[in-house]
Amino acid sequence: PTTILCEQHYINFKERFKQFGITVDYLSRFKSKKEINETLKALEEGRVDIVIGTHLLLSPKVRFKDLGLLIIDEEHRFGVAQKEKLKELKKDVDCLSLSATPIPRTLEMALSGLRPVSVLESPPEERLAVKGTVTEYRPEVIKQAILQEIERGGQVFFVHNRVQDIGIWKERLQALLPELKIALAHGQMKEKDLEEVILGFMHGEYDLLVCTNIIGSGIDIPRVNTIIINEAHRMGLADLYQLKGRVGRSNLQAYAYFVIPPIESLSEDAKRRIAAIEELNYLGAGLHLAMRDLEIRGAGNLLGKEQSGHIHALGFDLYMKMLQEEIDLLQGRVYEALPEPEIDIRFSAYIPDDYIQDITQKVNIYRRFYQTNSEEDVDQLVEELKDRFGPLPEELQTYAEMMKLRCIARQMKIKAIVFLKDRVKVLLHKNSGVLPEKVMELLKDRDLRFSEEGFSFKLQGDGKALLCKTKDFLKALQAGLPTVSIHTPL
Repeated sequence: PTTILCEQHYINFKERFKQFGITVDYLSRFKSKKEINETLKALEEGRVDIVIGTHLLLSPKVRFKDLGLLIIDEEHRFGVAQKEKLKELKKDVDCLSLSATPIPRTLEMALSGLRPVSVLESPPEERLAVKGTVTEYRPEVIKQAILQEIERGGQVFFVHNRVQDIGIWKERLQALLPELKIALAHGQMKEKDLEEVILGFMHGEYDLLVCTNIIGSGIDIPRVNTIIINEAHRMGLADLYQLKGRVGRSNLQAYAYFVIPPIESLSEDAKRRIAAIEELNYLGAGLHLAMRDLEIRGAGNLLGKEQSGHIHALGFDLYMKMLQEEIDLLQGRVYEALPEPEIDIRFSAYIPDDYIQDITQKVNIYRRFYQTNSEEDVDQLVEELKDRFGPLPEELQTYAEMMKLRCIARQMKIKAIVFLKDRVKVLLHKNSGVLPEKVMELLKDRDLRFSEEGFSFKLQGDGKALLCKTKDFLKALQAGLPTVSIHTPL
């Protein structure tokens, strides 16, 4: 995803493959036009075995003699348009996607069985977990954190993700620590200047690098073991986790400082993000974070709209629907394809780590929940879980109720159910068949409001109880609707 990471991979690949007679090259904006053209020609003629590149590799000018393997590093950093181009590139080749924090769409493909997933859980030997600290901005704390790292021969990242005033922060830090060599790096710098700064920092010419999120993808500098992330409340959870991962890449204890305004001034979403990053303080927490993000995506998308937006923008649900329809057609089955509803809740609904500790088992249980079609299916799975793992914790009971609600909502062709502070909003598909008169009859005492997309009504409660009340209402409403066959996604 970035020119800096591309350069670093090139250096590592070249070193590791030099004994095998394998030619490695790269494509990025750090190269001149002439050098890029030479690499393109060598690729087309088959003189380059491995090419590492940024989105430049997606250009129509790039032609391969015989492409066999595509590896997408930091997959979560690529946008929708770039992923569409990657799809074209990987039509007839093997593809391996890598990410410490996969986006929900990628995880959902794994949960559905469409894409196999492997988990690297074992950290390198002698690797220590990064110690994270959340703090308000206090010059004396920042100064002490930086000097502590410099005194043991290390270097420091100071991340401020706004180019407009990043120069002011460099001046502020230089005034605070006049004896240090401080450099500045951000994506709006000229390619040559940025390359010089990054390479200079990698070679130890600077003590402190004031930078934007440009260092957030895979940059590997073992001497950097302290990172200070300014205005951490403005960043997404995956971004914070990736930045935290830029330190602690040797056998030394590393430190991450998340600088925020007074906690009471933060939004609820920001508070939850900060709490989550404090909680995920162990090695290999990336997939657990992604699982949490997937759990929360159905739960009001707590950690930022972009995380769930990728699924809809990429049309994954539509792809699954079309694939199933084609399979049904080939097998001579005809079903009414039911839309997949969104359940947007405000409370925790997931499988806790202390209930099912093995991540592979956990992924498999999520997959089985996704494949349920009725309340009875969910109840059978719940009984099996009780038998295997013991009584269900509250979060999992809530999750099971949410999956029951999802089954009923699918049968009724409900587009989405959104739980607001003291109301429930129901969005309907055009052909849902839900009768306004029936809704009015059932909800006449609950401040019923209609809109073009559906209706909303007053309903208070929390967690499992609120889901049960909503489910009971839908079942009463469903009693007046025709029965439909269930179409199961893969």
